[in-house]
Amino acid sequence: MQENDTTLERSMVEAVAERLEAHAFQGWFYGDSIGFEGLVAAADLLNEPRWINFSHGFFRAWGTRRRPFQPDDNTAPGHVMCAVVQRTHDAVLREAVLDLANHLRSRRKVNGVSITFEDTLRSLMQPYGGVALSADEQAQMQDPGPGIYLDCMHFDPPFFAHLAHIDPDGGWAQAAVTEILGYKDLLFDEETGLYRHFWLEKVGRSYTDGWGRGQGWALLGLLDVAECLDRSVDGREDVEAEALALARTMLGYQLPDGNWHSLVHEPRSGPESSTAAFMATAFFRGMKSGLLPVSEFAEPAERAFAAMKANLDGNGNLTGVSAAVMSALVEEHYWHVPINQIVPWGQGPVLTAAAARQACTG
Repeated sequence: MQENDTTLERSMVEAVAERLEAHAFQGWFYGDSIGFEGLVAAADLLNEPRWINFSHGFFRAWGTRRRPFQPDDNTAPGHVMCAVVQRTHDAVLREAVLDLANHLRSRRKVNGVSITFEDTLRSLMQPYGGVALSADEQAQMQDPGPGIYLDCMHFDPPFFAHLAHIDPDGGWAQAAVTEILGYKDLLFDEETGLYRHFWLEKVGRSYTDGWGRGQGWALLGLLDVAECLDRSVDGREDVEAEALALARTMLGYQLPDGNWHSLVHEPRSGPESSTAAFMATAFFRGMKSGLLPVSEFAEPAERAFAAMKANLDGNGNLTGVSAAVMSALVEEHYWHVPINQIVPWGQGPVLTAAAARQACTG
């Protein structure tokens, strides 16, 4: 590892990974994808197999008891499970991930995108901070119906794209492209150039501009799909273009210290630190793959990485990370989400950012 001001020392990488490994993973929940990617990244950075072994063991245990499938199985870390299948040649795990992927691909879709929740009361809540909903919004909360959520750009599409290498005749490449591009019509906001958090089928509209970590889920998903697929795959160039456009938009919202606001366009939403870790990962990965121009992204990537490093405490905890945001019908909810949570969506991207920076800069 390089020794300079914006590189994580070996001891800090180990501390971050140990705090992440101590998380009570349940299989599966939001954040598991980047969490397990972070553990694998730590193993590679430190040449330490314990976190590969931990991840493989967790995946294998899930695989042998995977049925009946659960509502949150769409959050399974399919992309990194595929990587572990390729590393270990584990036939049992391969069968399990294919079984899960076929289940996920069979779900009901809108615009080519799988419904996240048939009942969005699994996520929608009364707003944090005591913000009052209107009478109409309270009525809507009685039965909000099905919805599609931005986080899932990091789940199914990269999983399907990676499966194209494990099961080449399964039609996974086109499934990945169709799914990830379908989010734009449902969630993209032309005015801000950002993705909104969620879309509700009953009202046919999307909600909440500019959630920072959400842009991280989206950008990493776009980059993962583009990097996994052969250039001959129909629609791959469109995925590349969407990744570059979103990354460029995020440059315009980056703060001088390298961080982003919780809602990146809204200073009143307050600080939140996971976005810098997500963006450092994305910017370095994108430059390494040639999808993001070095001339535009090198300096912002270093600033994001330095901000992330400054947000780490001496025990390897990324401070200032918001809790599970869930969702609400009003933007002000996002201003009041509790912070300083030690969670996979904070610890994981620290490790993926360190690995991506090393791969990009040598």
